[in-house]
Amino acid sequence: MEAIKIENSTENREESTKKRTKASLYQTVWRWHFYAGLIFSPFLIILAFSGGVYLFKPQIESVLYKDLYYVQEESASTVAPSAQIEKIKESYPEATISSFKTYDDPSRTNEISIMENEQALSVFINPYNGEITGSLNNDEKLTTIFKKLHSELIVGGTFANRLVELAACWAVILLITGLYIWWPRNKASIWGTILPRFTKNRRIFWRDMHAVPAFWLSAGILILIATGLPWSGVMGEQIGKLAVAPQFAYSWGEKPESVTYTEDVAEDVPWANEKLPVPSSSAGEYVPLTLEEVTSIASNENIKKPYTISFPEGEKGVYTISTSETPKNSATVHADQYSGAILSDVRFNDFGFGAKMVSLGIALHEGQLFGLANQIIGLIVCLGLIGVVISSFIMWRKRKPEGKLGSPAKSKDKKITRTVFFIMLVMGIIMPLVGISIIIVFLLDRFILPKIKPLKAWTS
Repeated sequence: MEAIKIENSTENREESTKKRTKASLYQTVWRWHFYAGLIFSPFLIILAFSGGVYLFKPQIESVLYKDLYYVQEESASTVAPSAQIEKIKESYPEATISSFKTYDDPSRTNEISIMENEQALSVFINPYNGEITGSLNNDEKLTTIFKKLHSELIVGGTFANRLVELAACWAVILLITGLYIWWPRNKASIWGTILPRFTKNRRIFWRDMHAVPAFWLSAGILILIATGLPWSGVMGEQIGKLAVAPQFAYSWGEKPESVTYTEDVAEDVPWANEKLPVPSSSAGEYVPLTLEEVTSIASNENIKKPYTISFPEGEKGVYTISTSETPKNSATVHADQYSGAILSDVRFNDFGFGAKMVSLGIALHEGQLFGLANQIIGLIVCLGLIGVVISSFIMWRKRKPEGKLGSPAKSKDKKITRTVFFIMLVMGIIMPLVGISIIIVFLLDRFILPKIKPLKAWTS
């Protein structure tokens, strides 16, 4: 009988220890989730809002700039592209013309990019009569402003880009820690797990309005984050290694020693081809190709419209014909500006598996992969993310004590705290900016914040 009592006592102690360990783990994960959300939620709202607007770039620009973009189709014949360029030169004699873009929609104007007074302008011209319909400062386009807000918080520069990347990477950790907190630990129930409880008190209601939509949207949010990282500075550079130009990118001649990349000399270049080295045109006393001849090359090489022809820079520069409208039709062709010889030709089918996946992901991120449905799904995820952030703020305000931050208390189990910390560091190795920020937070929490009494009292 005594042996049974001892056995039961041991089992109870073990059960009690397990419960304390689980509680400590929950408390520690919740604390990380709380602070990450508190710091980065404002940035996530900015990213979701700006991204949701930018998804509908084609529709927005078609409405805002319809007088510039569209004309009445007047005849089957059009003004020669070179004549259109001459018209631009007459109207903008001091400008440098950099590219010519033509569309598959017969009602669309052609778009010529110029640089005038250190400003990048897009000039639109009626292809049927050669009349200029107007121009736009590229930096002042509404969609460009939202793009800058999305990628560099308007202010621009390396710091802003890294801050956006940091917020995106911490969003991944918010998802992982949030799913752990959400995961049902007791008797399974759809209420409060996959459906919100509308009849409970307000605190539970807002908890469910935060956790349940976050669960349903978690995959979509994760995909949006992952497909946006190729543009980031640190993670993007690592991802970019998947998109190395294939060995046969140069069909004629030796591989050039040029360190100039395609992104430096051409527009509308597919992401995977941005780092494609630019070859050189043949030297000698030659006459450059006309724009009509270059458009013929585009037609002969089966490059789908809309495509952009970027003009040569200097005597050894090349014509670059590029399109990135859809992954399937993406192409980057460098042609000798004198002979028209194809010096480099890289299409979607030439990409490696990694580059193909990244290219498809980018199209998905921008709402271009499968049309309007892609845009609507992206918008739902963006709006859902904004709702999740807002509900978390309301939930925090309802549980926050007066004069306190309302953060979850530190776990007293140092073993659990260290374990979670090292797991976070592993995530930091995968996402370097996160790793750096974790070390900074650790040093602040360990050596600086405890010495500031008002702050210590507020966060305790």
